[in-house]
Amino acid sequence: MKENEIKIAFIGAGRMGMTHVRNLATLTGAVMVALGKRIAGLMGNNDDFTGQVSDAAKWAGESVWTLPLPDEYRSALDSPVADLKNIGGDRYGGALTAGLFLSEFVPEGLPWAHLDIAGTAWSDEETAETCKGATGFGVRTLLRLVERFAAPEA
Repeated sequence: MKENEIKIAFIGAGRMGMTHVRNLATLTGAVMVALGKRIAGLMGNNDDFTGQVSDAAKWAGESVWTLPLPDEYRSALDSPVADLKNIGGDRYGGALTAGLFLSEFVPEGLPWAHLDIAGTAWSDEETAETCKGATGFGVRTLLRLVERFAAPEA
């Protein structure tokens, strides 16, 4: 997905009346370095919403870990020739700067959560949770989240 496609998708969500945006991507190898192959990185701009996503993942049996989007890392995306770089200046904090990059395209005030599933999207071995190969990680979490939004619990 290109930068302008990301912008159109997120802005389009706000214009279409979406109240929340949730995306998954095999975004960075850096999240694999931090969390391995069985835990996805969760980032977002709204603690309540990322908490709901985390709860849905826990219910679905999919492991996620909430990562920060530190303001002090944002400058790594500054560029002397472009509006924004899509990668930080060095190899450190790569998952975080990638999350900050995505957050630049989310309309102000729209709760957004991102799952970096680079490590969890594929399994080299059969485990109790997945078959060998593509895992479908995140689908059960998304389904649970949709169920919760469709029929909120009392």
